[in-house]
Order: sequence, then structure tokens, then C-alpha cells
Amino acid sequence: MNTRFLRTFSAFAFASLFATSAQAHHAMDGQTPTTLYEGLVSGLAHPVIGLDHLAFIVAAGLFAAVAGMSLFAPLLFVAGSLVGVGLHLMLLDLPAAEIVIAASVLAGGWLLARGRAVESHMLVFALFLVVGVFHGYAFGEAIVGSEQTPLIAYLAGLAAIQSAIALGVYFLVRSRGWAVEAMQPRLAGAAIVGVGVTFLAGQLVG
Repeated sequence: MNTRFLRTFSAFAFASLFATSAQAHHAMDGQTPTTLYEGLVSGLAHPVIGLDHLAFIVAAGLFAAVAGMSLFAPLLFVAGSLVGVGLHLMLLDLPAAEIVIAASVLAGGWLLARGRAVESHMLVFALFLVVGVFHGYAFGEAIVGSEQTPLIAYLAGLAAIQSAIALGVYFLVRSRGWAVEAMQPRLAGAAIVGVGVTFLAGQLVG
């Protein structure tokens, strides 16, 4: 079981080496969605084709589950991401957003890899919310200039896919009964750290 788990997350980390932040990530080949369908597809795809975003969503669901936190924790990330999209649409500037996003992936992996719960759940709640704002700010680039219908569809797809991933991971881990000290989540955390290091290095060097 541990070997299979390790192989899965090793492949996940290895795949991140070939991801670029520019893949950052457009489901419509860089085109602004103009229809309800295009907005929905873009919203559903955006967090998945960006491995840095996907890695943090997985980390959020995993950590909340193994640390015995409520499912409210990863949903705070989703809520924050919608706020972040709104900030981008309002043309407000969040400096160094991509660096913060990469660093958040590194931090999320570290929380898992260390194998210990945190004393303050409120601190994790705040982290997920704030990090969600930065991830959402990056998502907003894909929808700037869209009309109301594709925009609403984009937000709905974005919220749905992120919630599905985070809660799917959360309930899967809870069903396995893994504790924060277990080897499986710690291996997952190590792989996610690798994703964070890769993206952070790409931002700092590039």
C-alpha cells in the first residue's frame, strides 16, 4: 500500500517539473470565455491544469482530514479563491501573487510532511483563506473582460471543482482513518513540497 501511494505522488511531483506558470493556466488557449459553456469549462479546468493550484487543494483537503479539522477548512480556501477572482476583476493588484502561490504549495506540503497537527486551527483557517485569495487572483486572469453569463459560469465551475477535489480528498482520507503521523499523508506532503519547490524556483529564477 505504501509503495503504491509513494509511486502515485512521486509521479505527481515529477509531472510538475514539466509544468510552467504560463500554463497558469488557461483552459481556452488564452482566449477569454464568451459563452456560458466556455465559462463553465474554463472554471472547471483552471484549478486542474495548474499543478501548483491542484497541489494546494489536495494538501488542504489532506491536512484538514488528518489533523481532525472540519471540512470548513478547505472550503475556506475555495471561498478565498472567489474573493481573489473578484479582486482581479476590480483591477486591484496583489503583488508577487505567483510567488505567494508557489510558497503556499511548499507550506501546505510541509504541514503534511512534518507529521504533526497544529495547535491553533484558527491559524490554519486564516492561512487557507488568505492563500485562497492569491490563488483566486491568479485564476481571475482567465476571465477578465468576460460578459456576465460566462463570468458567473466560470465562478460556478471554479467553486464546484475545487470543492469536489478538496472534499473528495477529505472524505477519502477520513474513511482510511489516517492520522497526521501516518506515513501516507507524510509521503504525500513530501511530494507536494517538491511541487512547491519546483514552482517557487521557477518564479525566482525566471
